[in-house]
Amino acid sequence: QVQLVESGGGSVQAGGSLKLSCVVSGDSRSYNCMGWFRQAPGKEREGAAILYPGGGNTYYADSVKGRFTISRDVAQNTVYLQMDNLKPEDSAMYYCAAAKVPIGGHWWLKNGGTEGSAYWGQGTQVTVSS
Repeated sequence: QVQLVESGGGSVQAGGSLKLSCVVSGDSRSYNCMGWFRQAPGKEREGAAILYPGGGNTYYADSVKGRFTISRDVAQNTVYLQMDNLKPEDSAMYYCAAAKVPIGGHWWLKNGGTEGSAYWGQGTQVTVSS
């Protein structure tokens, strides 16, 4: 019902920036929250940022707060993740997700995106070298 296509990943040096995009299509009634999650080799998936398109509420993981910004372009059905001052520890496969999450659901970010109703994109690789 919902399809997500990510783009914008790549390789950058520490301190550099990348902007990830997630184009969403399908039934918008199937979700009320969008998020960016990441998973590095040998690590569990963790949340980076989430956003409620309806109200614009955002939540960030402490590890990315102040460096990452999640935003949306309603007209283009696109959610972005602007990543600045990237660090090697930011290297991971980044996934875009959409789910029904009650407003104030910072828990969705903290639990790594675990939510039965979630739809996931294919992922885009981000590699930050030192």
